[in-house]
Amino acid sequence: MKALLIVASAVVLTGCISVPVKRSFPEAPKELMTQCPELAKLQDGTTQISEMLKVITENYGQYHECKIKSDQWIQWYNQQKKIFDSVK
Repeated sequence: MKALLIVASAVVLTGCISVPVKRSFPEAPKELMTQCPELAKLQDGTTQISEMLKVITENYGQYHECKIKSDQWIQWYNQQKKIFDSVK
């Protein structure tokens, strides 16, 4: 009976021992941390205003779309990392 009590006590007490676990916030995938692609350039010798406006319009849209996606992703990732690091 005493032996059973000692074994049961040892089992219960070993369950209370805490082992520190190293936590690390996962790194962001490289695909999501890439910068926006280069904007299109006007071909040499182009003198038509319609072609210039087409390139300008495409660049403007592409830039703002990429900027919004990139900025929002980076902001979300940094907030999540800050929350993760604040939890102990």
